[in-house]
Amino acid sequence: QVQLVESGGGLVQPGGSLRLSCAASGSIFNIYTMGWYRQAPGKQRELVAVIVSGGGTTYVDSVKGRFTISRDNAKNTVYLRMNSLKPDDTAVYYCNAVMRSSRDANISNLWGQGTQVTVSS
Repeated sequence: QVQLVESGGGLVQPGGSLRLSCAASGSIFNIYTMGWYRQAPGKQRELVAVIVSGGGTTYVDSVKGRFTISRDNAKNTVYLRMNSLKPDDTAVYYCNAVMRSSRDANISNLWGQGTQVTVSS
C-alpha cells in the first residue's frame, strides 16, 4: 500500500513564504506525475502545479512566478515552494501522485490527507 504524507503547511502573513513537502512510501514501481491541488472553503478543488518524471511542469495562472514545484525522484518526494503568498492562496493543499506499485499493476491516482495553508495578517 502506497501512502502520501504531506508536511509544511501553516499560518503565514501576506507576502510570506512556505514550503510544502509530500513523500510517497510503500511499494512503488514508477511515479509518473506528482502534483499539488488546493481547495478553499466553498470552492472546488483546483490544480496548483504538477511535475512529470522528466521534470516538465505546469502551473495554474494565479501562482505563476510565485510558486515553484520540484521533485526528488530518488526520494519519491515532491515539494512546493510558495513565495509572495496572498490571502487568496488560503486553502487545504493536497498532494497527488499518478503511479504504479508494480510493473503489472494498474495505474493508481493517489491523494494525501491535505495540509492547511492560511495566509492572514
